[in-house]
Formats: sequence, structure tokens, C-alpha cells
Amino acid sequence: MEKETRIVKLKLDIIFKRIFGNENNKNIIAAFISDLLEIPREDIKAIYLSNVELAPEYIDQKFSRLDIKMDVDGRIVNIEMQVNREPDFKDRTLFYWSKLYSDELKVGDDYGELKQTICINIINFNLFDCDDYHSNFKILENDRKELLTDKFSIHFFELKKIGKFKKNRRMEDWLALINAETEAELMEIQNKSTIPEIHETIVKLRELSADEKLRQEAYYREKRLHDEASAIRGSLREGMERGMAKGMAKGMAKGRAEGMAKGMAKGRTEERNIILENMKKNGFTEEQIKLVLGNETDN
Repeated sequence: MEKETRIVKLKLDIIFKRIFGNENNKNIIAAFISDLLEIPREDIKAIYLSNVELAPEYIDQKFSRLDIKMDVDGRIVNIEMQVNREPDFKDRTLFYWSKLYSDELKVGDDYGELKQTICINIINFNLFDCDDYHSNFKILENDRKELLTDKFSIHFFELKKIGKFKKNRRMEDWLALINAETEAELMEIQNKSTIPEIHETIVKLRELSADEKLRQEAYYREKRLHDEASAIRGSLREGMERGMAKGMAKGMAKGRAEGMAKGMAKGRTEERNIILENMKKNGFTEEQIKLVLGNETDN
């Protein structure tokens, strides 16, 4: 069997940022944002990227995350690519959204000048108990479902669920591209997708895959992320094992205590019955037996 030709993975943070954090790829970025957020492409007229530079030490970081912040026609859009699950990920995302939203307000500005802030989380793990790969959260009144504000929006795209639930072909083409790991998968997407910017992205991915130095960096980075995942799994496994051992110890101690209590109670009952039997044999009256043993006697 012929070995599949592997490519640099778009879902790997350093590769993702080279595509979607590159000022020269604004057409790709605009199409990507348009299809993921279901915004008409013609409505996106200007994109301003920030924090797009990768510091040299970034690749050496073991525990890290990638995010790309941009201004899309006056909307703050933040894209985060998260390969490994983190504890309290939902709470962290909400906190991060609040920072993005509030940081835009300058001294002297009115609250009405706060911009719509959208967080896009592309995650390589399952977060919600559903088959749908796309979850979009807004602030709604509980009973009337009335929207409080359109300035809050957090999206989650779960890559592990792609293919299980058909919702939006353009959205799924982009997510399948992010998920691709081999040349065969790229070819399949290229043959099926009608999105020009996806074809353009595939060309760029192949160019990046042909760069030997970048392939080595990608390999090194992926190994780091693998070590991170292994460390988290190891910590969870150790915690579960310690918890089970502690629980079993408590259970055994409780069992011994309950056993001793039952044994003592049974012993006292047997002792009482013997005394009762002997008193009856020796001619003690009922009144005399009650005086010695109390009212709970066996007749």
C-alpha cells in the first residue's frame, strides 16, 4: 500500500497563522470570515489585522494558544485555533471576549461606541453534547428569546464532528480544509469545493509543505502540542487513580466499621437470648425477666 503524502496541517497554530494572519491573504481571510459567520461577502470591505507576528520563542512554548484579532468593517473579530482541550475552556472564552469588548472603549467614549465583538473558536476536540459542529451563542431573554444586544457573539466550530451533521456546505469545506492532513484529502476538497479562495489556500498549503525548514518547525511544534496533550492526560489519569484509591480506602474503612457494628449488635442479641433462655429454665417470672432485660423479651 502506497504511503499517503503528508502535508503541513492547517490546524497547526503556526501554519494557521501563516495563512489567516497574513496581510497578503486578505481575500482568503474575507472569504473565510464570510462563510463561517454567514456574512455576505460584499458586506466585508475592510480587514485590519493585529498581533500577527510569531515571536521566535513561540514555537518553543509547550502550553500556548493561537489567536488572530482583526477589525472587520468596525466589528472586532477574534479567531482562535485550539488543538488541545484546556480546563474551563468555556469560561476562558467568555473572559477573553469580555476583555476584547471592553478594551475597545477609550477614555471619554460613550458606551454606545463599543463595537460588536465576535469570537470564533475552532477547536480540535468535542465540547458540547450534540452532533452539530457549529454552536453560536448570543444573549437572549429566557422566556421571550428577545435579543439583548447584537454586540455579543461567540462561535465554536468542533472539528471532530465534521461529516456527522450537514448544515452549510461552504462552512464545511473550510473546516474540512483545516482538518486535512494528507495530499489525498486536499485533492478531494479541491475536486469538490466551488470556493475560489479554498483553491487558493490549497496552493499556499502545498507551497508551505514544500518548505523543508517549515516542515521541520511544524513537526517540532506538533510534537510540543502532543507532549502537552500527554501531560494533561497523564494528570487526569493520575487524579482519577488517586481518587479511586482514596474512595476505595474510604469504602473499605466504612465497610469494616459497619461490619464491626453489625457484629457487635448480633453478639448483643445472641447474648440476650442466651440469658433469657437460662432465666426461663431457672423459673424466673416474666416480671423478673423484664426487670433484668427490659421490655424487649422473646416469649
